[in-house]
Amino acid sequence: MGTSGVPLLIFLAFASTSYPAAAYSRGDFPPEFVFGSGTSAYQVEGAAAEDGRTPSIWDTVAHSGESMDNGDVACDQYHKYKEDVQLMVDTGLDAYRFSISWPRLIPNGRGIVNPKGLQYYNNLINELISHGIEPHVTLFHYDLPQVLEDEYGGWLSRKIIDDFTAYAEVCFREFGDRVSHWTTLNEANAFALGGYDNGAFPPKHCSAPFGRNCTIGNSSTEPYIVAHNCLLAHASVVRLYKTKYQAVQHGFVGLNLFTYYFIPLTNTTEDIMATQRSNDFYLGWFLDPLVFGDYPRIIKKNAGSRLPSFTQHESHQIQSSYDFIGLNHYATMHVKDDPESLNSKQRDVIADVAAKTIFGETPPSEFPTDHPGMQGVLEYLKQKYENLPIYIHENGQMTPYNQSVNDTSRVKYLEGYIGSLLDALRNGSNTKGYFTWSFLDLYELYGGYKSSYGLYFVDRTDPDLKRYPKLSAHWYSTFLKGGNMGTYRIRKAKGEASRNSKVTPRKSQI
Repeated sequence: MGTSGVPLLIFLAFASTSYPAAAYSRGDFPPEFVFGSGTSAYQVEGAAAEDGRTPSIWDTVAHSGESMDNGDVACDQYHKYKEDVQLMVDTGLDAYRFSISWPRLIPNGRGIVNPKGLQYYNNLINELISHGIEPHVTLFHYDLPQVLEDEYGGWLSRKIIDDFTAYAEVCFREFGDRVSHWTTLNEANAFALGGYDNGAFPPKHCSAPFGRNCTIGNSSTEPYIVAHNCLLAHASVVRLYKTKYQAVQHGFVGLNLFTYYFIPLTNTTEDIMATQRSNDFYLGWFLDPLVFGDYPRIIKKNAGSRLPSFTQHESHQIQSSYDFIGLNHYATMHVKDDPESLNSKQRDVIADVAAKTIFGETPPSEFPTDHPGMQGVLEYLKQKYENLPIYIHENGQMTPYNQSVNDTSRVKYLEGYIGSLLDALRNGSNTKGYFTWSFLDLYELYGGYKSSYGLYFVDRTDPDLKRYPKLSAHWYSTFLKGGNMGTYRIRKAKGEASRNSKVTPRKSQI
């Protein structure tokens, strides 16, 4: 996934409430509802030093850690995009969500456009369009050009607003005649927390005691600064698109956020209030400015002077600067109140939430499949944020990387979560589409190649990085092609998957 499924808020625990999956088919969804799958540039493209691409902050972090994993080769989609698009066709996808690599398209961060990068994305988009697959494009997925990080600190500086807007304009100008769905930033909230609070993500900023193994950063202030600049940059890009391109290209622009479905650990007033604080700090941090024009009251109270403020003009520009909101959702969490954290002399975003860790052991290697919280998340957004248009941009099961294509837990997960999504739609949710994460087993932000989310297994021992469909690919394909998922049998899918196993691959994958 974009953030690989490990909780960014470590004070939560996975829920385990039973949820019965009901029979359904694609015909139960609105005809215009979009189903797809996704990846991101650094996680799938490879060719990290080819054809003029320069390093991003993700390259830098990947090559500076203890792990030998990196995205230098990844799935080599840069060279194998035609093969992958054919797999998408075979699977039955309506759409493919991918990101553009800023340092591949504009190697110096600003200025001259790389013709090889431009050619690659034109080729990929044209290949998708020619096969009837709709491209959904993300502009930023954790891969800021390292040159901008070195020059002025990247997202910590307001200089990023002009550079990001100029980069977005290149994309709108060059690709907007064929791309109608744009996302400015992937998981803007997770980027601020993971990159600048606990230091787990690029550019790996943090300070003790909130993060470890960082050489730079301030967990108490930087996440708020980065989030503020993300909102301003997003609003600038949306304003550009709406004033210059939308009338001609007829597309849509949104922002993507990561979310859990938060549930109080108990029905006490304290835990209920802590759950609302978690929602406010995790979603309201970005959605309140976008929908209402300012940060939630509890964030302003708890963060105090550490939280930048919007001018009246900025507030006006940010409010309603979206056509949709993208959500990355994987799991349900329980929340317990922790008032002592607010008494800490050192405060970061997580402390400001004032909720307590109740993990007693290592987080699970797979997400529970017995409580799809999709309906709960969408119901909360419907009630709190005026039923704004939503795309589920990421949803999928984390499993340890192995050569088995019989990913039964992923099938159960997808069946439950898509069913929960259908329940939300029947209850009035304004959700427009759903994308699994991920299409291929790829380089994960957290865990590298040790974990996988893919519908397709990528054989990393094969020099050609052959792709093989898993059980989940067969399940999703059956669903997309109109099968009734209440009568679909895992045993049948296992038979299909075994015929496509690593040992006896077929040329026709689906």
